[in-house]
Amino acid sequence: MKPSSVSDGSQPIRILVADDHALIREGIAVLVGTQPDMTLVAEASNGSEAIQQLRTHRPDITLMDLQMPEMSGFDAIVAIRSEFPDAKIVVLTTYKGDVQILRALKAGAQGYLLKSTFHKELVETIRAVHAGRKALSPEASYELAEHATDDALTPAEINVLRLVAAGNTNKQIADQLSITEETVKSRVKSILSKLGANDRTHAATIGVKRGIIEL
Repeated sequence: MKPSSVSDGSQPIRILVADDHALIREGIAVLVGTQPDMTLVAEASNGSEAIQQLRTHRPDITLMDLQMPEMSGFDAIVAIRSEFPDAKIVVLTTYKGDVQILRALKAGAQGYLLKSTFHKELVETIRAVHAGRKALSPEASYELAEHATDDALTPAEINVLRLVAAGNTNKQIADQLSITEETVKSRVKSILSKLGANDRTHAATIGVKRGIIEL
């Protein structure tokens, strides 16, 4: 992909980066500073700040972390896209679970990259999304393809899996959800089957890795 040039009079791509880690923001600032067709216009350390900065600066591209204090990247994406339907957002995260990826894309993100990505991939993704295309990292594309035909857990099963991951017994889960132990056992059996898990601990691990639940 040929990089754009600002020498022809076009304006540089204006970027907002939202991440609670200062080192990540600094690294992106340095990278963007080396690109003739990009400029960093604002930074934010949580979702609420990201919304405020976007209102103030109206960037062309927002680079959004998902896990941030006060307000998550997911909630910020939903809020931003509700207020600014044309906002272009690229998720930049350490999480590559297929459920997380789908959730971000459904919320309105047009790109999904891992923080371990090469600098070249990041700047090319910024240009692609700015041009109106969607872009996923190879890892994200693989995760989506890997689980495309999987049976999704129901909301009720996700509630049970969340409590399983927290170390609750079937009886404790039944009491907390006001259902019978037999119902819990049935849902756990279905969860193990859908996730291809060997046991409850394995199911919880898979659930976290894929972004179905959070610990």
